[in-house]
Amino acid sequence: MSKFFKFSSLILILAVVTFSSCEDDDDTDSDPTSGGSSSTGTTPTSAFNEFDSDNVTVMFENDEITIETNGRPNHTTPYWGTGHSLYIDDGTSVTPSTIPGYDATASLTVPASPEKASSTTATTLGAIGIAVSGVAIFNDSEGNGPLSDEISTIDYAGGHIGPSEYHYHTEPAPISEDDKNLIGIMADGFLIYGRKCNSTGNYPSDLDASGGHTSSTQHGDDDFYHYHVINEIYIDDYVLLFGVDFQGTPNPIN
Repeated sequence: MSKFFKFSSLILILAVVTFSSCEDDDDTDSDPTSGGSSSTGTTPTSAFNEFDSDNVTVMFENDEITIETNGRPNHTTPYWGTGHSLYIDDGTSVTPSTIPGYDATASLTVPASPEKASSTTATTLGAIGIAVSGVAIFNDSEGNGPLSDEISTIDYAGGHIGPSEYHYHTEPAPISEDDKNLIGIMADGFLIYGRKCNSTGNYPSDLDASGGHTSSTQHGDDDFYHYHVINEIYIDDYVLLFGVDFQGTPNPIN
């Protein structure tokens, strides 16, 4: 698939479009041990070549990056519905809804050089990031209950519709499966990678409570802070994608 950057000459205003959430939740938690605000490096622009240009547009203006998406996956899933070219029956106990039934378009604007905040912020229900495929990233909860209650509805790709548009809760196998691949960008502006780290070729041993650390990646030799899928957090046989606190200040995806 083709990759590209779309540069805009217009002044971008922070724009957020609704990723329909399983349910809205504005709880935040403070962590006095997070160490205060600090520089974490500039997000390498080459990372945005990884985003699917058919589903995602990336724009740069001044010190901000805006990611716009149609919210649809670029891979097979039973949630496309029978008759669709990307439909597959993987044995998932699918919910009645299908991907074409939702308007999942969204936009997220983040700093080009995000910083860790003086306290962490708990993830909320609903979209907390955008994957390179264009799909929304959700946390470890489903509605007001644990994700484990709905795990049978999660497809092989780590996503489902329940009840909002198609979104990932667990490691998305078509993007990253026990490897170092870039998965997407979180609402606080930090990138998230697979379970392994390019700087060592293996699982990082210095991750903080949010699954993040500062190192180089395949997108450049400069060190910068980024998240990883945490290899130790499982729900049944699925590896949780991201379900803990943001280390930076999340921008709203309303």
